[in-house]
Amino acid sequence: MKKYKLYLPIILLACTVGFTSCSSNDAMTELNTDPSKAATIDANAQLTTAELQLYGDLDASATVRSYLYAFTQQLMGCWNTTNYGGRHTQDDNEMGHIWRDLYPHAVRDLVDAENRTHNDKSKLNINAALRVYRAYIMSILTDIYGDVPYFQAGQGYIKMNPTPKFDKQKDIYTDLFAQLDTAQAQFAVGTDKITGDLIYNGNVSKWQKLVNSLRMRWAMRISDAAPDQAKKEFIKAVNDANGYMTTTDDDALIKYISGKFSFGSDAYNDYRMNRMSQLLFGNDPSNNPSFMCSTFFNELKNSGDPRTYRICRFYCDDLMSATMPDNRIDLTHEILTQNITPAPRDPGAYAWEPWPTGYTSDTLTILKKKNNLIDPSRAYNVEPKIATNFLQPDNPGTVMTSAEVKFLMAEAQVKGWNVSAETAEQLYDEGVRLSMDYLSKNYGCAPVSDAELQAFLSKNDFGHTAEKQKESINTQAWILHFTNPYEGWANLRRSGYPKLKSPADYGFTMINGHDIPVRLCYPVLESSYNKANYEDAVSRQPGGVDSWNNRVWWDVK
Repeated sequence: MKKYKLYLPIILLACTVGFTSCSSNDAMTELNTDPSKAATIDANAQLTTAELQLYGDLDASATVRSYLYAFTQQLMGCWNTTNYGGRHTQDDNEMGHIWRDLYPHAVRDLVDAENRTHNDKSKLNINAALRVYRAYIMSILTDIYGDVPYFQAGQGYIKMNPTPKFDKQKDIYTDLFAQLDTAQAQFAVGTDKITGDLIYNGNVSKWQKLVNSLRMRWAMRISDAAPDQAKKEFIKAVNDANGYMTTTDDDALIKYISGKFSFGSDAYNDYRMNRMSQLLFGNDPSNNPSFMCSTFFNELKNSGDPRTYRICRFYCDDLMSATMPDNRIDLTHEILTQNITPAPRDPGAYAWEPWPTGYTSDTLTILKKKNNLIDPSRAYNVEPKIATNFLQPDNPGTVMTSAEVKFLMAEAQVKGWNVSAETAEQLYDEGVRLSMDYLSKNYGCAPVSDAELQAFLSKNDFGHTAEKQKESINTQAWILHFTNPYEGWANLRRSGYPKLKSPADYGFTMINGHDIPVRLCYPVLESSYNKANYEDAVSRQPGGVDSWNNRVWWDVK
């Protein structure tokens, strides 16, 4: 596995941004100045913090585990995933983490830094990078919640407006494209070095490729709601001279450091490690790790996907460390060679529903002679879990990959947009190849050979109708986005693939509705502290109700 180190300082998120004295008395100003604190904040450092927060925020990661991974039916079984997303249990605290964490921190810092570098010809590149990343963070927020504060977001101090209005998602997306235009133009003429970038280490040409790749993603996102605009923006991205992602070297990945996991108070303010990995590792690793959902596992296994046992493994976790994902006993080879039937968790199921049929492990029987704590017949051993290499603190945080770009271009070809000299199937095949290379390059998975790839492609027909081809493309995108759950849930809702059944169809009792939710509800506190704007946004929803069954603007099934 590739290891990363951060050489940039991490700015404390509690620090106050941009305050100046109102007094004209110089002596009083000096008296009230703390010499231990910086008078200004480097915009590059604010970019660093905002980048790290996305996957480094323990609270926000909790929402992803509890809801997003359950809604996409990639994980199930652990208490949080099943209780909240799997059983469709509305919990304001769990639903609100992403909103309450990103707005007052990442969004605020990005808006402040962008505002202070605006129109500064010596800071065109950093301003452009801030603009792109702010647009990206805002796309996550609007994709999850729908209409959200956008144009006035993060301006509480700058314009003394603590109650921003909720903007329509259609208007937000129009401006997202405009932000990309502005950023691309600035990158083309900027000369300053971006020193706080943990994605591309300040490489401007790669940021320019990201701009065009994000334009493709967002164009496809709105392709059912605004098809003409979507086609225009997609073709614009393809034809831009700055290019787009084509290889894994172009992938936009946030770098984190290695260290020991902790659930202490400091862990909630320290973004340097991948906290998504920590949450998937689990609060109680020996009893409550993240299990694979049957929907995801069976798609991999039944299609003969060579990634099946690169992503999913069988472990005895009795001896797992409380702070690091080590000391696991890998039983995968034994289970497969003995033809023991795997028991992935169905949507809505806890790890014990139904109680899996265990087996007596020869490996564990031998080990028990030296360690009496080992149970050779533990039932959970037959439940596939996330491979250990996906639980490391220095795993990258995925923003976008070249594999996704190939899938987007493949679907654009299916739509008849004529964006490539290659066929949709050729682009699809290349996307699958890059998806597999992405795992071996960044997560320490064994490389997939050309023979394995060709066997998989030969077994699974791309399709002869547009709809079947769309299904093939987006099912593969769903697998790719296992490490990018924000995009995974958004693209699943947009494309409708793979087709998922509600946990209720598996016989489980739902708490707040049968249907799989298609958005998260606004935090309840918004109804108190931003009442008028909150009520205006809710009034625009079907039935005038803040329901997680109300689709966002671009989701027009």
